[in-house]
Amino acid sequence: MSRGPFTGAIRDNPGRIGACDGGTLLFDEIGDLPLSLQPKLLRFVQDKEYERVGDYATRHADVRIIAATNVDLEQSVRDGRFREDLLYRLNVIQIEIPPLRSRPDDVVALAGRLLAFFNRGCHKTIQGFTDEALRVLKGYNWPGNIRELRNAVERAVILCRTELIDVRDLPDNLQAGEAPVRLGDPVSLDKIAEEHIRRLLTASNSLQEAAAVLGIDQATLWRKRKQYGL
Repeated sequence: MSRGPFTGAIRDNPGRIGACDGGTLLFDEIGDLPLSLQPKLLRFVQDKEYERVGDYATRHADVRIIAATNVDLEQSVRDGRFREDLLYRLNVIQIEIPPLRSRPDDVVALAGRLLAFFNRGCHKTIQGFTDEALRVLKGYNWPGNIRELRNAVERAVILCRTELIDVRDLPDNLQAGEAPVRLGDPVSLDKIAEEHIRRLLTASNSLQEAAAVLGIDQATLWRKRKQYGL
């Protein structure tokens, strides 16, 4: 029986980096990586070298790196939560994907793909969505973006007993909907501020632009986004 690189390991496991050698390595939610681990990742990104747990041998892996995040890494650098040199090494080609709330037509296309996926997993033959269900999907704000949409479609596939997913098959918060807040509505100032910031973020090209319009700094706007789940 072979032994791994640390006490108690009964076999030699290549690890995530070793397993991706010659392929693609995805770092999801890179903005949440602890500062203590960021220097190790920086070394790997720069030199493609790493050491496995309990092993003193330096190894090499040739991988394509993709890093994804839903936070403003430039602001994280200013707040001291993310290394500037690591950001520069990762940010070779940047692709910004707008939130689902600003892409209602994409919501329909994605829901269709997810429906096909969960049809196979649940051994169902649901044909699509009713017009009313599509209207609800397109009109919802999707604060949880694609993960929330995935959960909503999975739930609908499980509950649906007809050929088309209807509104009643969707989660309760989607069924209830959230009407846009208007001046004079009987709501708190905090709720009005949330709706204003939500719309402004959708219409702005960057966090910096939105902060300038609001008359606040980017750090304050970042905290507001976190507070409202935007």
